[in-house]
Amino acid sequence: MYCIQVNLIHLSLIMLTDAELGAIEFVHSERAKHIRVRILHTGLRVTLPKKSSQDEALKFIESIRRKLILKQTKLEKGLQKNNILIDENSKLQTLTFSVEAKPSDRKNIYFALKNSVLNIEFPLDTDCSVIQTQQHFWNGISYFLRKEAKRLLPNRTAQLANKYGFTVESVKIQSSKSRWGSCSQAGSINLSLYLMILPAHLIDYVILHELCHTKEMNHGVNFWRWMDRVTDNNSKELRAQLKKHHMPN
Repeated sequence: MYCIQVNLIHLSLIMLTDAELGAIEFVHSERAKHIRVRILHTGLRVTLPKKSSQDEALKFIESIRRKLILKQTKLEKGLQKNNILIDENSKLQTLTFSVEAKPSDRKNIYFALKNSVLNIEFPLDTDCSVIQTQQHFWNGISYFLRKEAKRLLPNRTAQLANKYGFTVESVKIQSSKSRWGSCSQAGSINLSLYLMILPAHLIDYVILHELCHTKEMNHGVNFWRWMDRVTDNNSKELRAQLKKHHMPN
């Protein structure tokens, strides 16, 4: 572990490099009441109360080192699988609106949907690489995705069911990040609100997939016959396209 110290106006920043944890930034804050550790893409940021020492912070890090390494590993795997990161350079298009993020002089993160654009404004000192910040961004985006999903997906499911002769008991919108949709034995369909980040034809594919499960609950030969019937024998290609899309972590 080696140390670099940088003195800036109104800020004392100490940076260490740890072989396992990466770069570690230590920042003293007058508002901090406890030692707080944030996981960044490049390492850690440690915020200390004004009276706390670096040695105290290091001891605290050592006490939770294993936990931090596990969290970093999970984050890295998630980033490799999912590149939907929100910052001022990102471009995200959902079914009904685009997402634009930019720094501003606001004190808090702000969301506003207008003219099919979800504007996100965040404080100038916000570090978008912090996993907690990304979670905050996605909590806000998910709020609007849910509203749009509830407005559109049940109706679209009913349209496709009527077109192809399926019977559906109910359609519910859920916040699942592990599957795009599911179907119960009773014929109730659950759809993830994150379907809204897919192209329209893949949303239809997922809905049709669940509708076919009202006929065949497994993924056997008969199920895929149903899928080919409702996709003009294009289910294999659509399935391959869907695999290229991932949900946010």
